[in-house]
Amino acid sequence: MTKDEISAGKAVVGIEFGSTRIKAVLIDSTCAPVASGAFDWENSLVDGVWTYSLDEIHTGISTAFANLKKDVQDKFGVKLTKIAALGISAMMHGYLAFDKGGKLLVPFRTWRNTITGEASRKLSQLFDYPIPERWSIAHLYQAVLKGETHVKDVSFFTTLAGYAHWMLSGEKVLGVGDASGMFPIDDKTGQFNTQFIRLFDELVADKKFPWKLADLFPKVLPAGADAGRLTAEGAKWLDPTGELEAGAVMAPPEGDAGTGMVATNSVAARTGNVSAGTSVFAMVVLEKALSKAYSGKIDIVSTPDGKPAAMAHANNCTGEYDKWINLFGEAAKLLGADFSKGKLYDTLLELALKGDKDCGGLVPYNYISGESMTGFESGRPLFVRTQKANFTLANFIRAQLFTSLGALRAGMDILFDEEHVKLDRLTGHGGFFKTAGVGLPVMAAAMHTPVSALSTAGEGGPWGMALLAAFTLDGGEKKQALPDWLNKNAFASAKVQTVQPDKADIDGFNAFFANYKKALPVERAAVDNLD
Repeated sequence: MTKDEISAGKAVVGIEFGSTRIKAVLIDSTCAPVASGAFDWENSLVDGVWTYSLDEIHTGISTAFANLKKDVQDKFGVKLTKIAALGISAMMHGYLAFDKGGKLLVPFRTWRNTITGEASRKLSQLFDYPIPERWSIAHLYQAVLKGETHVKDVSFFTTLAGYAHWMLSGEKVLGVGDASGMFPIDDKTGQFNTQFIRLFDELVADKKFPWKLADLFPKVLPAGADAGRLTAEGAKWLDPTGELEAGAVMAPPEGDAGTGMVATNSVAARTGNVSAGTSVFAMVVLEKALSKAYSGKIDIVSTPDGKPAAMAHANNCTGEYDKWINLFGEAAKLLGADFSKGKLYDTLLELALKGDKDCGGLVPYNYISGESMTGFESGRPLFVRTQKANFTLANFIRAQLFTSLGALRAGMDILFDEEHVKLDRLTGHGGFFKTAGVGLPVMAAAMHTPVSALSTAGEGGPWGMALLAAFTLDGGEKKQALPDWLNKNAFASAKVQTVQPDKADIDGFNAFFANYKKALPVERAAVDNLD
């Protein structure tokens, strides 16, 4: 049946720009992922700014789609020339600013940059609402504060997902979840907060810019809304061979936080998910507003259907232990060992389960970039131990896994201990959980709460975006609410694995975390003294 659906142009595609991989997933009428394609990429540090070029963005998405087409051809013997619906998602936040002619004014400033501290502080105080350094409005205002000449010429600014959607459909729109990483959303209207827009305009009035803030934003849409159609130009941009037909229904573009919520069925109140890969963040859908703002610590964003969610975000997760594992792999190969990358990862990560519960007193920091949660504008990867620490390979790997969740735990302590947020379930997805039997118990220990994984979690955000595209194709919330649609269409028969936290592991993580917090001045010294 899948072959016939593809031939008839009924398949649905979701594409997500992740930090290190762009992935396209095709689903059939049962919402099952049946084909995929990917493209690996890396951001670049150019003149002190983490960025990807527009050429890299185009090359990446077209290559991922080409690889999806190849996978379809190999599996089903048919060409993918027409699709029913398409959705684009990407890492949230950042700054893509264009003039009235559609020219990019400055290189794309990604979420990874921690260069907007002054803007973040001033806007958070002005709004009495947390404005993280990653948010698009912080990037815009920081450019104002620095007197950057391009600001007067801005006609439109958006996120990476919003840019790709614009290229594909011609529509300057954004899903409410991704929009909530640009500027605060009013959860009563599902639109940008008009009071805060007025305050911003008053703040910059003396600059006499030829624009008002509201004129620069994309239009905000909820999940399921009609966000345009794939144009002929967009189809050629995605598939330069010219084989892809125009006309596919376009879903509102979303951020990776929103697609992570969808992919883990965590869009209803008292549900949450943890996305752990190059960065790590936990999303908790709230029953009620938090008692106060926690600027630089907890973001308030929206689910794809507009509900408020608390987001604890850390810039660094698996990036540093990836480098250590690759280093150990180099050493093993020099000694003549022959193994796959998967075998290398599984062997070393599984060894962590044999380490001392508290990692034997070892304290690494995985700060490849800065960490707002712990107050660092930039970072230095670091490893510290005392002479009496139990320095074993098992403890070293365990400590690398624990430290990858250190900054996240600092944020979750606010939600659990200060705000008394309740969770019925926390679902994990991302590369951190790829090695069976390791990621879940480590995360459960760090979060001191049960953590689940779905059998479909490996597909992650691109699958979540494909589901949102299917939801749009099916009529969206005009027919039924997003949580109900997901339960009925995507998760009715999902297999769930849940790990209860072990008390000894919780105590071990707490002991490690105490050392982690105590030794932060060592990380500060490294940042201050190593260029």
